[in-house]
Amino acid sequence: MDKTIKEKVSKLYNRDVKESYEILLELETFSDSSDILYRYIDEFIAMLKSDSYLMRVRGFRLVCRQSKWDNDNLINERIDEILSALDDDKPTALRQKLQSLKFVILEKKELFKKIEAKALSIDLSKFKDSMKSLLEKDIKNLLSY
Repeated sequence: MDKTIKEKVSKLYNRDVKESYEILLELETFSDSSDILYRYIDEFIAMLKSDSYLMRVRGFRLVCRQSKWDNDNLINERIDEILSALDDDKPTALRQKLQSLKFVILEKKELFKKIEAKALSIDLSKFKDSMKSLLEKDIKNLLSY
């Protein structure tokens, strides 16, 4: 199983967007029921600095899913670095990241204030009005957890 997981994680870097998205969904499902991906949390955090917005989103979504298994408090220790990924110019990437943060809030209530402060400080003026209203809704939903 571990070799299979390692292969799946490596496929997150695949240029085939459809395949890598399917892998992402599969890995998220694994993360809901097992800590098998927790050992990759540093790799997922490193993905947040990728030039590719798709890689940044995949890493962010998987980091958030590891909250359930983060007994070492790595997310707590690196929350500022993780939240800096919300400074994304791609509104679709930002929406996915905001939606994924619910997993952190649900598992790590002590991080709510930090997440709230960062979410409320996002400069939405750089986005088109249609996206701005969706992002405002995402922030409101996130802060309702």
